[in-house]
Amino acid sequence: MRIVVVGAGISGLSSALLLLRDGHQVVVVSAEPPERTVSWVAAAVWFPTAAGPADAVARWGAATYDVLAGEAAAGVPGVVMRESLVLLREPPAPDAPLPDWADAVGEVRPARPDELPPGYPAGLRFVVPLVEMPAYLPHLEAEVARAGGTRVARRLERLDDVLDLAPDLVVNAAGLGAGALAGDDTMFPVRGQIVRVPNPGLDLSVRDEHHPGGRAYVHPRTTDCILGGTLEVGRWDTRPDPPETAAILARCVEIAPALAGAPVLETLVGLRPGRPEICLERDETLLPVPVVHDYGHGGSGVTVGWGCAQEVAALVREVATFATRP
Repeated sequence: MRIVVVGAGISGLSSALLLLRDGHQVVVVSAEPPERTVSWVAAAVWFPTAAGPADAVARWGAATYDVLAGEAAAGVPGVVMRESLVLLREPPAPDAPLPDWADAVGEVRPARPDELPPGYPAGLRFVVPLVEMPAYLPHLEAEVARAGGTRVARRLERLDDVLDLAPDLVVNAAGLGAGALAGDDTMFPVRGQIVRVPNPGLDLSVRDEHHPGGRAYVHPRTTDCILGGTLEVGRWDTRPDPPETAAILARCVEIAPALAGAPVLETLVGLRPGRPEICLERDETLLPVPVVHDYGHGGSGVTVGWGCAQEVAALVREVATFATRP
């Protein structure tokens, strides 16, 4: 089939690549190139954040973990497996179950006392994929082009603005804009502010999801570290907030003391595509051709992206099979 994929972030490009591998003709339509999407500024460490439903996120997250782990082993640009530490403010009960995400990541063990920053009584150690998006998204874009995909730069007001491209099917993976294109008023922005500093030699991702000052995480990359961050539901402002930058630095130094005195390279703000639950379904009513929706990933775009793209491809196969029946 001839398929138009709307969106050039992680969801759009991964879906486009799988559809090309299935033999379809694919046109990616987006107003902005990948480097202008919210995916580009993502901290991009595998960890389910602000997305539901829980059972589907667990399934998509596990599939994505496997894909990214395979890419890390294969040396795909920007993908590495990163030792990680989740800090706990209270020691867990002896019989406390592991978090839901633990099933996907292999071994999860209690952190030793010498692995914890001052003031923390407990933590969990494990290994997850980390993706440096400024390297990974160009790789995906090149893979789409190499497989025969093309891109049309176009700002859409409605989803039927792509019908002149003669699609047999449309994939709506337009991030925060996907809801408006589909007439879905349940979408909302989840503002995230992050700070980029030089990497002083860290190789451990650390996070405290319950810091009293706000979420705190430190994700070391090749030459820099991404520090965060905020999770502000309903806020559209994309201007960096200097007091928030200072607050992020302060709480990240608490969990990674080696960052003390690190100079700020830049502060970035992105609007995550929030929704009560991820929308991943086939829609036969919106356009004269079938639509497969894949949006509303919240802060979990990298965590569930490949798993969702696999389901997109499966839904498209169902359409293609039905269309070819005698």
